[in-house]
Order: sequence, then structure tokens, then C-alpha cells
Amino acid sequence: MDFLEELKWRGMLHNATPGIEAALKEKMCVGYIGFDPTAPSLTIGNYVQIMLLSLFQKAGHKPIVLMGGATGRVGDPSGKDKERQLKSYDELDHNLSYQAKLFAKFFDFENGDNKAELVNNYDFYKNMNVLDFLRDVGKTMTINYMMGKESVKRRIETGISFTEFSYQLLQGYDYQCLYQEHGCTIQMGGSDQWGNITTGTEFIRKNLGGHAFAVTTPLLTKSDGSKFGKSEKGNLWIDETMTSPYDFYQFWINIDDADLPKFMRYFTFKSKEEVEALEAEFGDNPNHLKRLLAEELTVRIHGEAAYQSALNVSQLLFNNKAKREQLLSLDEASLQAIANEVTSFELSKSLLQNGVNIVDLLAEHTEMVKSKGDARRAIKGNAISINKEKVANHEVVVNSEQLLHGQYIMVENGKKNKFMLKVV
Repeated sequence: MDFLEELKWRGMLHNATPGIEAALKEKMCVGYIGFDPTAPSLTIGNYVQIMLLSLFQKAGHKPIVLMGGATGRVGDPSGKDKERQLKSYDELDHNLSYQAKLFAKFFDFENGDNKAELVNNYDFYKNMNVLDFLRDVGKTMTINYMMGKESVKRRIETGISFTEFSYQLLQGYDYQCLYQEHGCTIQMGGSDQWGNITTGTEFIRKNLGGHAFAVTTPLLTKSDGSKFGKSEKGNLWIDETMTSPYDFYQFWINIDDADLPKFMRYFTFKSKEEVEALEAEFGDNPNHLKRLLAEELTVRIHGEAAYQSALNVSQLLFNNKAKREQLLSLDEASLQAIANEVTSFELSKSLLQNGVNIVDLLAEHTEMVKSKGDARRAIKGNAISINKEKVANHEVVVNSEQLLHGQYIMVENGKKNKFMLKVV
């Protein structure tokens, strides 16, 4: 795989410094991307950079994941209109630890000369005092040079602290340390990082007499211009405790048709030939392509079992032919995902322990029907189901034995009206 050619056909190459193409063809290169621990997990927006680093490794080069133990304490002004709220050290350390576990899922840290490495930039600064920083790092760049960076220029009128102003010095020095200690000659990132990255190439040129390179991707936006990675429920996280596999799967199923070609190229590991063949075959059926992309990403990020669960939840919600076995196979998180999507009612544990008549349950303890008469008519019309089993008559008693995972019961009234009961 030619790394730059791969980025070009995917639409993932925004800018690159001269000479990088020859450097990549000459030998295995070492490249890095930095990730600051400003959130407890990583979003799908972060995953754009994970894809970039993954393609770099698949092309035979060596990736370094640089964890921002130091830069996370300062805060990157790039793309921000106002000063960041600083995180506590405990919170940053917690985020670092958790993110490191996520990265282990996405890169090969074990095999080959190009096995990935995880580096924490806090190690570059933990024994450095402020005078050393000012002499060895701060002396490298002039204020004039730093003021020319977009991340600084856009904040001059609204205000920028010395802390955030100095961020590009830290990122530049990071690159210098990686160049010296790991032979790293390529830094990658989003287009908003171009100024910080080229500061690093200047550090290496001025302080070491070396030559290093920069590569950036375009900032990914939706066809309507809105920010990528947001769903109706907020950020799309790649942590299943923050965004369920079902919600993750549904995000891709529901993307706009106009965004599909771009997202397919950014996030699939399929080759150019495979993608173009699929688009030629299913060009008039974008929903099929969305399902393929949703499957690939859900399996890759959450695993096969989570994908099957997300698929079962989707079928239970949107396919009236879904079977009882599919419902019974769901784990507790998947049942909660259904509860989040449909009208849900909370019931006391004692009510179900004693058992409650189906008519009373429908009419008095929930709002699934307007009256007991409506409940009896629905039952007589064979419209009511409990956990995908039809209710035969109005004398049926619902009790705790019907609880799924000791907490949930699914009730349906006809084909369209689905409800979840949850014991509290």
C-alpha cells in the first residue's frame, strides 16, 4: 500500500510538506499522532485520526500513539473560540489510562518491525523546570512566528492565556523528542493542527539540523456543513458505556445519502477497487451500503457479539417479523437500548411479585391503552404480546417470572406500538 496514494483516493489528504513522498518510498518511516486526554473516552471524530494512523501501519510504517499527559494539562487552543476549562490531574490520569486500553484494540503493538508504540509526552517534561523550559524550548520560536499561527490569530481579539499560547511550543518540542528518541520523522493530524505540526518541523530543523514532515487530513463535516460525530443524543463515543453499540450502529444506518461516499472512504478498510465495485452494484440502493459500513465499523469497534445484539435490537424495533428468540438473546444493555427508543413505564417490584392481571396492567398501571375496555378489545383482537408471545385472553397474569434479566418486559399492541416495562 502506498500511504499517500491511499489517502488521496479516500479524500483524506489535506496538506503535506514537500519531500514526504520520497521519504515514505525510501524506507519504513516512523510517524505519530497526539491525543490529549480531555475526555474519558474517544469520539468517532478521534477515530478519523485512528484511521489515519492505522492506514500508516497497514502501509508498512511504524505508528506512535502519543498520549498527552503533559499537553492535556495545558489545553490546545486549536479550533476553540475561548479558553478551555482545565481538567484536574486525577481526571486526566484516569482518562489516559482508559484511552490507552482503547488504543490497544486498534493497532498492532506486538508484531513486526513496524509494531505500534504508546508514548506519554509527560515523560518529556516531568524532570524539566520552568527555567529549562524557557531556555531550551521557549527560545526556539519567536513571538512573531507563534502569532502567525491560525490557532493563535483567531483568539487574539477574544483573549488567549500564556498557558494556551505556549501549547504549540509543547507540541513542537514533543516532535523534537520523538525525532531524537524514536527516529520519528512524520507527524500527522487534522488540518486544524497544521500550525502546531509545522512548529515541530521547525524545532527539528533549528535545534537538531534535521528534516521532518507533516501530513494533515481535512476536517470531516457532514454535507450540510454541520460537525461530524454528533448524533441526536450528543457525541458519538467509541466506548459502549457512553454510546451503546445499538446507537453506534444506528448512527451509520441513518447518515444522509449525500455523506455516504465520503464516510465510506474515511472509515472502511476495503480497497479502492472493492468500494468502487460496491458503489457500482448498489448505487441505487444506498441503504445496503449503509448497512455494510455500519456492520464493518460496529464489529471493528465493539466486536461481533455487540454487532449481532445491535442488529437484533434493530430488528425488534423495526421488523415486525422478529422472533421471540431474538428478544431472549439480548443482554441487559440491549434491552435498555430498546427502552430508550420506545415508550417505557416503570413498575414496582412488588406489583410483579404478586402478579398483575394483563387488563389492569395495560389500563391502570401504564398508559398503553385508554381504558379496560380498550385493553379487552385489543386482547380479543390478538394485538397484545408479552415478550413476543401473544396474550390469549384477558385473564392472563403478568408476574416476575416474565422479567428479562430480572428487570424488563416487552409489550406490543399491534405492529407499531411497542413498550418496555422496567422494574424499579
